[in-house]
Amino acid sequence: MGARNNPKDCLNNPELKKDLPELCIANLKAFMDCKNGMFDMRKRMKGNAPLSTGKYDEIYEKLSTGNFDPHEEMRKLEVLNRNLSKQKQLQEEKEKARISGQF
Repeated sequence: MGARNNPKDCLNNPELKKDLPELCIANLKAFMDCKNGMFDMRKRMKGNAPLSTGKYDEIYEKLSTGNFDPHEEMRKLEVLNRNLSKQKQLQEEKEKARISGQF
């Protein structure tokens, strides 16, 4: 959305989609997995686990009330984005090695 494109255009246009941050792509994948789980019951999580374990209650409370440091939250997102980029790069390298090993 760098050039003020709407989200639908960013997801549908391949030229715009390649410029999406890794975190956005990961969020989109998680969202689509969730939506697919609504239709394909084999992909859903099973069990009677509680909806919340309380692990993130304090963080959620801070974020929902606006009592947080935006610079710290952006730093956390940048770290997540870097980690996702590294994972994607490793996967691409493994795929290239696998393909080159076949020939």
